[in-house]
Amino acid sequence: MTGAANETLTPYRKQGFGQTLEPIPPYGLLIVDFVNGFADPEMFGGGNIRPAIARTESLLAHARRAGWPVAHSRIVYADDDSDANIFSAKVPNLLKLKEASPASQIVDELAPVAGEMVVRKTVPSAFFGTMLAPWLAQRGVISLFVAGAVTSGCVRASVVDAMSHGFRPIVVSDCVGDRALEPHNANLFDMEQKNACLLTLSEALELPVSATTAVA
Repeated sequence: MTGAANETLTPYRKQGFGQTLEPIPPYGLLIVDFVNGFADPEMFGGGNIRPAIARTESLLAHARRAGWPVAHSRIVYADDDSDANIFSAKVPNLLKLKEASPASQIVDELAPVAGEMVVRKTVPSAFFGTMLAPWLAQRGVISLFVAGAVTSGCVRASVVDAMSHGFRPIVVSDCVGDRALEPHNANLFDMEQKNACLLTLSEALELPVSATTAVA
């Protein structure tokens, strides 16, 4: 660890941040906004988002084999913009993400299958105003693995809300991406100090497999 990194960590350690948060089964997986628009550098993408999508294929396959509950999220605004809000006022191009818009569709590599939840939202968090929390709770999830885009926005908001709902967020650090690396790295650091456990994909795949049984 460099001197600068040590200096950054010193006040956090002194004040008691960054305690260990171990993954505890049963597990679930949330994939945040890995849609075509966020995979496209000309729209909302760039940075390390595309490589994160590629690595999430392995994470999703692992979750399916293990029988974890899997949820995906999309940003979807009404065709007539009647649900335009502060988020879209700050980022007007988000209003291009409609139900039938190709940009709002989950990337083919991670397309949901039967039994996986798809959350439609108009704000950063996949939990705010949605049924995601009770859906996960009904399926017994304790630790929620999180992949998606972008690290500094919808991923961060969803992780904070997962924690607030009592789930243990496990951010898979190389399966989340942002259009710029500085906010990506800064938000990974901050989530690890305050809200979540950070694991790499290889570390996540090495955990003992734990399945949950869905409640009818």
